[in-house]
Amino acid sequence: MEVLFFGIAKDIVGSSQIAFSTSSEVPSSVAELKTHLVNSYPEFSKLTSLAVAVNSEYATDDVPLDRNDEIAIIPPVSGG
Repeated sequence: MEVLFFGIAKDIVGSSQIAFSTSSEVPSSVAELKTHLVNSYPEFSKLTSLAVAVNSEYATDDVPLDRNDEIAIIPPVSGG
């Protein structure tokens, strides 16, 4: 499973992507992935909203994940 990070999420992780290499590491759902990110990178808890896309489609917390999925973490965007 490959997880891609954009915007402030990329800054928090310090990389544009991470990979879960073994099936035992792969979160079973979007909600579990979010929990893993907050536990691994506490700054994630400060984000008020966070969009997650699984294989290029926006996903809710109950969407199951597979080790072959590509996940995008999209933080809130502001602009003028």
